[in-house]
Amino acid sequence: MAESDPNHLVTVAAAYDGVAEVYAELFADVLDRQPLERALLSAFADLTRPLPGPVADLGCGPGYATAHLHRARLDVFGVDLSPEMIAIARRAHPQLRFDVGTMTALDLPDAVLSGALCRYSLIHTPPPDVPAILTEIHRVLAPGGHLLLGFLATDEPATAVHAYDHRVTGAYRWPPDHLADLAWQAGLVEVAQLVRAPTDEERGRQAQLLARRPQQT
Repeated sequence: MAESDPNHLVTVAAAYDGVAEVYAELFADVLDRQPLERALLSAFADLTRPLPGPVADLGCGPGYATAHLHRARLDVFGVDLSPEMIAIARRAHPQLRFDVGTMTALDLPDAVLSGALCRYSLIHTPPPDVPAILTEIHRVLAPGGHLLLGFLATDEPATAVHAYDHRVTGAYRWPPDHLADLAWQAGLVEVAQLVRAPTDEERGRQAQLLARRPQQT
């Protein structure tokens, strides 16, 4: 398993700052052609809407999922590590709140959220640091609140986390049951699990992101 990297937050923020404009352009409409992803977000909205408190989109990027949840009649705001991503989200969705922040130490009181969306935003976290983030998310969720956690899966043995070369910066694939067990240890209870194959469009857009990523000098 990978070792904890005290500089990974700086590395990830800088990497996404560097691709923010290209990323926002390529993925702004990605949910339009992902019916399973939309179904998960719809179920998440239905579960959290009756509960008191807002929903946080943690690792919101340019804010397209935040806006999708807003259209589903949720009181939602976004948080992201990348200042450039937050600037794009604020321009694209000026009616919504977006904050620069980190999941390692959320600037939120205890038990304040009805829900948290963590959609592919844990994938760059070194595996030893993931339990603390899950514990932090549990801290800010109100009793009965829900977490929707999206990540890239691997079918390696039950506890084998697989590092791979993500188009933006280094990332990890998790065995679903292993990550679910860590969530349980943090105080979260699994309600449902969906494993789906990546689409051809997702692969194509990731390739475009790599091709259009600014070259480092």
